[in-house]
Amino acid sequence: MIRHAKSSWANPMQSDFDRPLNDRGQHDAPMMGLRLNNAGIKPDLIISSTAKRTRQTAKHIAAATGYDFNSVKWEEKLYHCVSSVFEELICEIDDTLKTVFIIAHNPGITEFVNQLSPQFCTGNMPTCGMVGVHFEANGWEDFAIVNRTVFLFDYPRNEHDS
Repeated sequence: MIRHAKSSWANPMQSDFDRPLNDRGQHDAPMMGLRLNNAGIKPDLIISSTAKRTRQTAKHIAAATGYDFNSVKWEEKLYHCVSSVFEELICEIDDTLKTVFIIAHNPGITEFVNQLSPQFCTGNMPTCGMVGVHFEANGWEDFAIVNRTVFLFDYPRNEHDS
């Protein structure tokens, strides 16, 4: 799970959907993609909201992890969705895929990651924050009913050995 990078509020008349990344977001997204890549976490699939800031975040993450940006699956329903939408999307993932990145928005992404494991809780998923979860199941459709372990919680301002 990846929250989009920091977006720009420079144009107060711009629609929320069309807000681009600001300079910090343009810096953080590729940096966080490199952290994933350096940890050996590479996507078999990237699913992203269609909002401008998530599209831009997806482009940077894809480039840093060697993922073909043209293969990103765009999902309009990820734009400011509730937690249950994430579960619906996850249950539809092809069982041949093992590592999937989902790029979306608050508040839904914070709500969803807080439901992943009883051992994990965050008050707010930071911009360009990432939560990774491991689980064992027969297929993605079992995601909601299996035990999950959060193995990654990282974000741009996290102290990191780089």
